[in-house]
Parts: sequence; C-alpha cells; structure tokens
Amino acid sequence: MPDTEFRLDGGAMFGVVPRTLWSKVCPPDDQNRIRMNMNCVFIDTGSQRVLIETGIGEKWSAKHQAMYGITREKSLAQSLREIAKVEPEDITIVVNTHLHFDHAGGNTKTGEDGKVVPAFPNARYLVSRAELQNAENPSERDRASYLPDNWLPLIETGQLEARESEYEVVPGLRMETQSGHNRSMQCWRLEQGGETIFGFADLVPMRAHVSFPWIMGYDLFPLETLEAKKKLLPQAAREGWGCFFYHDPEQPLCRLVEEEDKLKPVAFEVEEN
Repeated sequence: MPDTEFRLDGGAMFGVVPRTLWSKVCPPDDQNRIRMNMNCVFIDTGSQRVLIETGIGEKWSAKHQAMYGITREKSLAQSLREIAKVEPEDITIVVNTHLHFDHAGGNTKTGEDGKVVPAFPNARYLVSRAELQNAENPSERDRASYLPDNWLPLIETGQLEARESEYEVVPGLRMETQSGHNRSMQCWRLEQGGETIFGFADLVPMRAHVSFPWIMGYDLFPLETLEAKKKLLPQAAREGWGCFFYHDPEQPLCRLVEEEDKLKPVAFEVEEN
C-alpha cells in the first residue's frame, strides 16, 4: 500500500559510503536528496485486517512538505480503497515497527475541528514497549524523528497497546526486535503456505542497502546493524525469503540471490510447489 514519495539527504541515507558510489544507484537531486517511498503492507486474514506501518501521514505544513520533497499523488486511505477495497474504518490492527515519523505519521490525522485524531478509528495500534519508551524519552540524536502527535492521541483513546520485544500479531505474522537503527525497532516475519516474507523496516530500508557496509548515517548503532545484516540477509538468500524493503521506490518486494560472493536483489516471483 503506497503512501507517498519523499526525499532525504543521500549522504545521511548511506553513512560512510562515498557519494561517488551511492549516487550511481540512487541519483540525488540538486539538494543532494534521494527519492524514497513509504510502502505499507495490508494483510486480510478473514477475521482481522492488519496494516503494517502508516507512512508519513498528511499533517505536514507546506514548509515541511518542501523540505522532505513530499509529492503526494494519493493518500494511504485512497490506496487502501483502490487496492484492497477497504476503508480506514475497516482496519482492525495497525502495527508500527517503530515510531519515527516516516513509519507512524499516518497513525493519526487532523480532524474537521483541527484536533489530531486516530486515522483508523476501529483499530488497535501495536508497538513495542521499549520503542514507546524511546519515543517518550528521545535523545538529542533522534528527537526530531519522534513527533508526539503520531501516538499521544492513541494513548488518549486507549487504542495504543505496548507489546514485548517479540510477539505474534495474528497467526503467521510475528514481530521481532532488531538492534541497529535503534535498540527497539522491530522487523516483521510473515510465514504462510511454506513461504516466508521478511520486512526489514529500517534495518535494510532499500535494495541499495543490501551490501553489508551500506548503512544509514541515521542508525544509532551501526555496528549492530552490520551484524544483523550479516546474519539475516544470507539466511534470506539461502531460504528463498521474500524481502520487503519499506523505503524502496521501485521494487520493495524481492528475493536475494548470491552472485560472485555478493547478494543481489531480484524480482519476487511466487514459487510453485
């Protein structure tokens, strides 16, 4: 479920990787920003309608829309209507991997009276307890990524549920904490019919970050990101997982294959049993 395109500084997105390298795969604009998306995931189990992530939301001033290069063609609600044929009121569970504004910004919206209210009025919102604590007590390094309007209204309505570091959302869908971006972000794992799809959240935000040392400058613990990537990405290739890269603007879902001792993203195709 695409939310919208936005842009962040390419240097920040690739950390110590030189611009001469990352610009070949992610060409920057005249402000050194690269194109990215927010790709949310909708799952209908029959009894539950689950939305993983809510994008950047629509509560942005014109100044901030220009700063982040937000070019919205349609809202997340429109994507849900057109692709999944559901309304925001139909969503029963919203899952946030973490509460940074580009993952949880669509949790809430501005109502007709100007008050910020839940965007999914009938949903339970799930996030790890550790992440909620981080959001409420941010450091100087990540304070700008946490905007209280994205979760405080959910506490006021009783819709926000703080969960443990690992938990099952619905049968077959599990959340697991992966340290690196911070120490409370979660990735998701969907297992059904012998197929595994793994949502890397900001551990591996785009296909361009599959290479082990290509790590965001935003990560608070980059060496822990490195270790997690070295563990998970080869396993994904060996076991044929579908890999979901939340910020990839072109091909968020793919598989990984090993070529010349390197991991390469390839198109995701459903394997016949």
